[in-house]
Amino acid sequence: MPEEALAAGGRPTLAAWLAEYAAIEDEFVREHEARGVTFAAREVRAACNALLRAGLRRRGARFMNGGSSISAGFLSSACAACVGDCGSRTFFVNLRCNRKCYFCFNPNQADYDERRVRDAPWREDLEAFAGDGRAVSHIGLTGGEPLLCRDEALAFLRRARELAPSCHLRLYTSGAGLDEAFCEEAVAYGLDEIRFSIKLDEGEASVRESLDGIRLARRFIPDVMVEMPVAPDELSRMKRLLRQLDECGVRGINLLELCYPFHNWSEFQRRGYRVKNPAFEVLYDYGYAGGLPIDGSEEACLALLEFALDEGLRLGVHYCSLDNKNRDQVLQQNRTVRLDPALYELGDDCFYRIAKVFDGDVGIARGYLEAVGAAYDLDEDGRCLAFHPVRLAEVAALGTLPALSWNVIEREDGGALLRELKLALRRGGERPR
Repeated sequence: MPEEALAAGGRPTLAAWLAEYAAIEDEFVREHEARGVTFAAREVRAACNALLRAGLRRRGARFMNGGSSISAGFLSSACAACVGDCGSRTFFVNLRCNRKCYFCFNPNQADYDERRVRDAPWREDLEAFAGDGRAVSHIGLTGGEPLLCRDEALAFLRRARELAPSCHLRLYTSGAGLDEAFCEEAVAYGLDEIRFSIKLDEGEASVRESLDGIRLARRFIPDVMVEMPVAPDELSRMKRLLRQLDECGVRGINLLELCYPFHNWSEFQRRGYRVKNPAFEVLYDYGYAGGLPIDGSEEACLALLEFALDEGLRLGVHYCSLDNKNRDQVLQQNRTVRLDPALYELGDDCFYRIAKVFDGDVGIARGYLEAVGAAYDLDEDGRCLAFHPVRLAEVAALGTLPALSWNVIEREDGGALLRELKLALRRGGERPR
């Protein structure tokens, strides 16, 4: 029986629920292991990551979206708008690319093969987005490599600015083919931000080329940034890169959690990488195409944030985890139905959360909640009582063993249903930060 289920001693209903969720996670791991994927030991880095996070909190780093986004210094407004801003969207002209990144998740995109040879209907998509009555705040152009079709990329920027004159406009690129003429024309169409990807595994010559492109862009484009995944064994080189970027005047860097995109596992295996375990804070069928996070990448990203603060670097540093990429999906689903605020809270991790007690704790919690006039929900057989998480510490102080439940709204047969995804003990009544 799983450790948490054993800790529920004397509470058979709670133990059964915890065992069921543990079995779901175990099955998820086994399914991927059957395909040859290797997972790290469960929570092997949890203590170290918790210490790094606590240190960053003490030093004033910004924690957003339930701690899945952490930043210090400059943060692109597009990153701040990534979760919950319906007026922000990223497009691509096509998915052609001059690189073959082993971690690329574009093959998971719908119509990937077609979009490598035929352009997307970006004009129609862009006009539909700008014309549906929403306030357009941010538009991005990614790829593939947009500069492989530079005329179309410039046409996209021009049309985006025509449709949304006040929006923030950004471009993602490896820097391939970037020159003064492109920069001048892109800025004339109102490009606000450019984000470079840098590949350390291609060697120092490739890094120098990227830095040259960054220096060129700095002469024209207001905000020049870098966005790249961080491999767990590249921490030392990444520290040197942060210094180099700071010297170049880069405005900020987005450190992405390195992910296994459900293909090319041999490339991850030969580097000695393993998938993080558990892969997600809350296991769910997410729509984002990123894949599964690699163990040790988060620790490296957090260490780089700490390093930037220690060194007093001017550039902003932002850690964007895979969980952060999934937050917007959860928020958009949960925005469709407003649950009873006397029982549920919409957490900053975007999940609906509710507290629960089971079995012999039900009567104790019920008596207390009635005495203080707090709402609760008792299930039909009386073995589970749910209440608002704000009361967790109070109910735990009664000698009960409460648990916290994470939930999401799903649509089915034209209606809405609430699906519980996770249940975790809260022995001291602590709530997620």
